[in-house]
Amino acid sequence: MATTLSKEYQERIVPALQKEFNYTTVMQVPRLEKIVINQGIGAATQDKKLIETSINELTAITGQKAVATLSRKDISNFKLRKKMPVGVMVTLRRDRMYEFLERLVRVALPRIRDFKGINAKLDGRGNYTLGITEQIIFPEINIDSVSKMMGMNITFVTSANTDEEGFALLKQFGLPFKNEK
Repeated sequence: MATTLSKEYQERIVPALQKEFNYTTVMQVPRLEKIVINQGIGAATQDKKLIETSINELTAITGQKAVATLSRKDISNFKLRKKMPVGVMVTLRRDRMYEFLERLVRVALPRIRDFKGINAKLDGRGNYTLGITEQIIFPEINIDSVSKMMGMNITFVTSANTDEEGFALLKQFGLPFKNEK
């Protein structure tokens, strides 16, 4: 079952980008490969329940089971041991990715207080990372059951070669960028 955003990509976005960048084939048009949602939880070294609640919240938000990320080395100043859980992440691809992107753009981002758009700073390879400070902007999260406000990073990985191509692709998907390039 193709989502509305994946249909829109095929029918509207591909021809628009092909025209804008003068691609000779549709295979040259950049595409969204995956969306990675990552939550770093530094306080998890003291409170083990934070990891479980974060896994449950991210699973509810994305519709896909979240996994705990483990530390790679010992750091005594942070009371951290190797292979201790320090965060939670989910990698979305295909239909779930498009479904999440649609909910992010149409529902979650407009719920942010005093929202004026997101920064248009890509990483140099056409990928974009968006930082969100509160998980309660997603309607799947019940505000009454939230014990601690936690932010997350949402990374959009594209097949674009340049920032201009990646920016144009994400703009076509409806990401509300602040300043136009």
